[in-house]
Amino acid sequence: MRKAKPFHHIFTPLRDLLNDSRTTGVLLVICTILSLFITNSFSKGGFNHFWNDLFASGFCSSARLPHSFIDWINNFGMAFFFVLAATEIKRELLSGELSQIKKAVLPFGAAFGGMMMPALIFISFNMYSGYSHGWGIPTATDIAFSLAAASLLGKRFPVGLKILLLAIAIIDDLGAIVVIALFYGGHINWLALGICAVIYGVLLLCNRLKMKFGFLQVILGLSLWYAMLQSGVEASITGVLFAFAMPVNSLAIIEKAIHKWVNFFILPVFALANTAILLPSHVVASLSSPVGMGIFFGLVVGKPLGIYLACRIMVGLNIASLPSNVQWKQVFGMGTLAGIGFTMSIFTTMLAFTDSSVRDIAKISILTAVVGSVLVSYFYFRSIYNRNIVPTALPQTEPVYS
Repeated sequence: MRKAKPFHHIFTPLRDLLNDSRTTGVLLVICTILSLFITNSFSKGGFNHFWNDLFASGFCSSARLPHSFIDWINNFGMAFFFVLAATEIKRELLSGELSQIKKAVLPFGAAFGGMMMPALIFISFNMYSGYSHGWGIPTATDIAFSLAAASLLGKRFPVGLKILLLAIAIIDDLGAIVVIALFYGGHINWLALGICAVIYGVLLLCNRLKMKFGFLQVILGLSLWYAMLQSGVEASITGVLFAFAMPVNSLAIIEKAIHKWVNFFILPVFALANTAILLPSHVVASLSSPVGMGIFFGLVVGKPLGIYLACRIMVGLNIASLPSNVQWKQVFGMGTLAGIGFTMSIFTTMLAFTDSSVRDIAKISILTAVVGSVLVSYFYFRSIYNRNIVPTALPQTEPVYS
């Protein structure tokens, strides 16, 4: 008679599934397809309204808090994702792939090239269309979706490359916020920004005094988020600041507390809310317009080209160096995933254009660019592996954020 397995072993396959980085990527893809299907089929746009409708309660208005579900997700929920992503970046800066100056400098130059090239491509398509001011739309990289797509590639996408993509995406997001503030009329409340600086200074002081992570840091983090929200700057970026202010020995505690909530609740809900887009009937015509082509080619072609050239120039000048076990052909493939602009691209679209028809064209092009970037990346990495171009990398531990 066979001995029965201990009760806790029954749940081991489920635990392994939840710890698999690709599970989050698959979940995001499913949620995206489901959201688009519901929005454009029997809901007749009702699903979109559910996420975007303003709350009836006056509390959020009086407290100057986000007014809709999608605002809460993008401003508050995604701050936790940024915390998780930034803890990995901080660890890599201190003792990992980015601990050397030349390796740490590389993401900054790559992010700059990855913003400049798409902007130039968009302007070249729209020089005479009257819509050239939308150049900021294809400059963004969506961290959540790009990392989810990277996780679907499995071992074809080594950890060093994923860390580089994560660093580029975070710097890219910061750059997008600067672009919005300077060129798209983003109103900055300098008093609130000053309060942010004071609160952040206290957080850094707590770290300096080697205070144990606890209730005080949590309260200061929430206060920093609220002040950032009032400043007019993207509030979710508070997560990056918070993580960088935490002592190294508390990073594992923070990750353990939030990583399952982020991977299996916040990110799926984020995908459901942000892909609830009602597609118009003129999809093909939208893609062939100057705005559509500028966005599509800016993201799918401009992003990898700009990142690759910037990295080549910096390494060639001996300013920077590539991560360990990463080849040039992989860097170009990584750049294709940086072409997933999505959330910040849509946000910039809403600020750049007031005409609803032009906004629809831009949204369709952004969605098409997401699909294009994922497909190009998948077939590209499959191709270089089939040709045995990429060497076998040493076993590495997968980051917990994906």
